Amino acid sequence: MTNILRIADLGHSGLATTLEDAAHEATSRPLEGSGVALVFEHPSARTRNACEMAVVQLGGHPVTIRAEEVGFDRRESVEDVARTLGSYHSLIGARVVRHATLERMVAGLSAIRQASARQAPSSLASIEHVPVVNLLSDLEHPTQAVADLLTIAQEFGDVAGRSVAYVGDANNVCRSLTEACLMSGASMRIAAPKGYQPTEDDLRRAADLGGDLLVTDRPEEAAEGADVLYTDVWLSMGDDVDAGAKRKAFAGFSIDERLLERAAPKAIVLHCLPAHRDEEISAGALDGPQSRVWRQAENRMHAARAMFAYAVGDGAA
Repeated sequence: MTNILRIADLGHSGLATTLEDAAHEATSRPLEGSGVALVFEHPSARTRNACEMAVVQLGGHPVTIRAEEVGFDRRESVEDVARTLGSYHSLIGARVVRHATLERMVAGLSAIRQASARQAPSSLASIEHVPVVNLLSDLEHPTQAVADLLTIAQEFGDVAGRSVAYVGDANNVCRSLTEACLMSGASMRIAAPKGYQPTEDDLRRAADLGGDLLVTDRPEEAAEGADVLYTDVWLSMGDDVDAGAKRKAFAGFSIDERLLERAAPKAIVLHCLPAHRDEEISAGALDGPQSRVWRQAENRMHAARAMFAYAVGDGAA
């Protein structure tokens, strides 16, 4: 089993395998007869539908659990929730407010693994094989990054050698996308206002991966000749910020027809959704002929299927 909390947890070969698997229909059912717990601290239309269908395609039974049903650190500890879910399910996917919650889930399951190693064989042994997959945290969004790369590969035949321009807040989506692109041989350009650009840790991790990364406060520079223009909402769910001040800071950081003219002639537009038309993206760019946003949304299901299969140790979804 493999925990996937960050896109880099897949490694270069794991990411390549996952992308290859996501590009094809399921040919094996590694979750046959098994339950999968899908925990949602944050609500989501795409993530819930994509993940439930992914589990079904792998032969499993998805159980979606709302935040109030587990009550992290209110009804019981994060670690105890993970141990309880691990008693019933073969995989835990979680969409959480804080990335540390995922790390605590893994730690809670690890403690059970250590206990089972010291005891006679029991039901504890099954818990030690339960992986945790990040369905979104404040730090990363790895399932989205795999869907993004799959969309790029479908359009251009390969991710390697392509240039991706991300315009907007260097948030969790941007962080996973950047690392996934660099791991796959694509160049990455990030255009964000000062104060919303990648952190020093982001830049260090990117440097460790190698590849071509540009960070700028000029959207036109990032978009020049790019194969892909990508954006996300300016105000993410759970943001504790002054909305008016943030919108003011991001004025001019929109993907629109003007920016598309600077991109490559066959450039495509991506957005992880939900979108605010005529804020971070124009209606013309989102709904126009260069948009691949709805294919990208469908690919969330294929990405989740491949990642779940990889997490439980099945090499091909």
